[in-house]
This record gives sequence, C-alpha cells and structure tokens, in this order.
Amino acid sequence: MKRLLRHRVLLYLATLGVLLALSAADPDGLRKALHHAREAERLAAENASLEQNVVRLRREVKALSGDPAALERAAREELGYVKPGEIVYRLDEGGEAR
Repeated sequence: MKRLLRHRVLLYLATLGVLLALSAADPDGLRKALHHAREAERLAAENASLEQNVVRLRREVKALSGDPAALERAAREELGYVKPGEIVYRLDEGGEAR
C-alpha cells in the first residue's frame, strides 16, 4: 500500500516537473497566462453586464405583457406609433422643429 502511494506521489511530482519545464521553455508562457487572466476578467465583467441587461429586459417584458398603458408607451416611444388625428412635433438637437 505504501509502495503504491509512493509511486503515485513520484509520478505526480515527475508530471509536475515536466509541466514546469515545458512552461519555462516557452518564453511567452507567463505573458500568455497573464493575458488570458485579464481576458477572463474582462469577459466576466461583460457577462455581469449582460446579466443585468437580461434582468432589465425580463422586467420590461413582464410590464408590457400585463399593463396596456406600458404597452402603448413602448409602441409610441420605441416604434413611433401615433393615434389617428394626433400631430407629433419632434425637435432636432439644434432645437429646430420638423
């Protein structure tokens, strides 16, 4: 039993030594590892932002499905719908009426 354990420990240490040697042989190894770590952090932040967006959109879907006034507001603001007979005035950035 002890002999088997000793062989496993030696095999583990030998594998670790080979991996360390291969890592040291690649001069860009540490730079690549740091780059991947930064990329993972950036992607995690982007994922958190997207999750917040999903939560916001789910709330909006829930509000639109249960509230006719919210549905009308969304149709007017986002799609530009108007009721028959309404006149819509839009102002440009410069403040001129169209």
